Amino acid sequence: MKTFLNTRAPRWGRRGLLLSAVLLAAGCAQQPTAAPGKESVRLMTSGGFTAAHKLLAPQFTAQTGVAVESAYGSSMGASPTSIPNRLAKGEKADVVILARGALDQLAGKGLVRPGTQIDLVRSAVGVAVKKGAPVPDISTEDKLRQVLLNARSIAYSASASGTYYETQMLRKLGIEAQVLPKSRKIVTERVGTIVARGEAEIGLQQVSELLPIAGITYVGTLPASVQHYTIFSAGTASTSTNPQGLEQLLKFYTSPAAHQAIRDTGLEPIAKPL
Repeated sequence: MKTFLNTRAPRWGRRGLLLSAVLLAAGCAQQPTAAPGKESVRLMTSGGFTAAHKLLAPQFTAQTGVAVESAYGSSMGASPTSIPNRLAKGEKADVVILARGALDQLAGKGLVRPGTQIDLVRSAVGVAVKKGAPVPDISTEDKLRQVLLNARSIAYSASASGTYYETQMLRKLGIEAQVLPKSRKIVTERVGTIVARGEAEIGLQQVSELLPIAGITYVGTLPASVQHYTIFSAGTASTSTNPQGLEQLLKFYTSPAAHQAIRDTGLEPIAKPL
């Protein structure tokens, strides 16, 4: 828990660079070969769990011989690539991993089978600046308020953390009128990518979505008084046709063997082993 809540930028900066290198190596290395005759598992995940999934999927395939076909999108929003829109258009999936509130909405619409939701991880909201820029002090609510007031531009996500930012956090800080007009909701990219290009001075998003991005400095998590945790959960898609592979994958992703990869990507494992 201490590692997850640490807000010292240098340590997280090193971790972010290490995580980026690990994910790059995982992408470039030859992936484990699926066993002949075994049906692959189709998984859709939002950005909060993406980095962890990219580390866990090759481990799962190496252990079980079951390949994982992955698709990515936001938990919510009007983007054509958001997971709700993907499923509504008829894209096939076995497992869906996204913010619990959005997952429950999909269950209500019949796109996820009701009662199959399993909470996997807890995710905090973090702050980043462009690499080389001065690192602001956000250690207290008052200091965070001043940083946001002083910033020329702010980027925030179109998913769960962004909804909290624009509807609750700024109001709680008492600076909604001053800060929201200079804030930009990012729909199709990671917030860190926008910050790395210099298109926003400050970026706010889930820690696990900021850490893998090159060209930024991770500042730390929001102060406890204004922090907002999102639970990311897994559910069975209504189009699932591989119950055996689905069960194997969920057992692995909720097992203690998955905890290190989850923590390394800035998330806190909360699932009970199946």
